[in-house]
Amino acid sequence: MKIIVGLGNPGSSYNDTRHNVGFIVLDNYLGDVKWKKKFNAEYYEEIINGEKVLFVKPLTYMNLSGDAVVQFVNYYDIDLSDILVVHDDLDLKFGTYKLKTNSSDGGHNGIKSIINRLNSKDFARLKIGISHDRSIDTKDYVLGNFSKADKELLKKEQDTYNKIINCFVKNGIDRTMNIYNTKK
Repeated sequence: MKIIVGLGNPGSSYNDTRHNVGFIVLDNYLGDVKWKKKFNAEYYEEIINGEKVLFVKPLTYMNLSGDAVVQFVNYYDIDLSDILVVHDDLDLKFGTYKLKTNSSDGGHNGIKSIINRLNSKDFARLKIGISHDRSIDTKDYVLGNFSKADKELLKKEQDTYNKIINCFVKNGIDRTMNIYNTKK
């Protein structure tokens, strides 16, 4: 079993914000599905390549994302190598991505929460660039809305994000990083 976690903040006021890239990627990957609720998160189950995959969107707000994630991991007895967290990254150019595993939180409070609750940083991340306008306070920037051009770029890159998720489910993080971290 694999778990794909998209990070974001719940509520319609956050729908189009940069910090919600994880939610957006999962929503676009799955399309119009009926999410269920459990462990203070929305989740959806799907069988991909014969393997059960849980898609999870914590409803705990970003800074407490680990609270929901650890409950799914413990309940379903998911190995850390079977976790992929999709989240925004200020240090990457908008729309670009980087796959990482076993790395620090990089100042991302959602990742920090997950590391703290799992007591490990040994899980995979799909970091999606949102750039960083240093003339704007970081909190205001990540909670700011996408421009029309940014929305179009995300839409254009979604196919790549989908392929990364599919590859992770089928092949695990090492093979996925070997393929996709070199394709940029």
